[in-house]
Amino acid sequence: MRILGIDYGRKKCGVAVTDPLQLIATGLMTVPTHQLLDWLTDYLDREEVSDLVVGESLTEDRSANPIQKEIVGFERKVAKRFPELRLHRQDEFLSSRRARESMLAMGMKKKRRRDKSEVDRIAATLILQDFLEERN
Repeated sequence: MRILGIDYGRKKCGVAVTDPLQLIATGLMTVPTHQLLDWLTDYLDREEVSDLVVGESLTEDRSANPIQKEIVGFERKVAKRFPELRLHRQDEFLSSRRARESMLAMGMKKKRRRDKSEVDRIAATLILQDFLEERN
């Protein structure tokens, strides 16, 4: 079974997924936030997923960012719609900055590094990879 990771945003959410052995996180896509639950329903119909990791949006002093309330609301909807799915939170502090740094290190062109969808997808990958590493 796979694990999905989500970098939740007000407009768009980056999505990453593991391989079936749950060893490697790979960026999957970016989904408009208002379509995320429907997208998740579709994906879960096609793929076996055991867990969902959602980035927890905290500030440097560990207090909640304003978007954290929306993330909690999303988690409640997911728990209600998909009770078999185990939900996890993973600190996403600086995930977007880390994503941009990764893009630069990979040699991506400036135009592609400015693409917020690409940043969100890579941030979701980093969140999921962090979860996998901390779990072991």
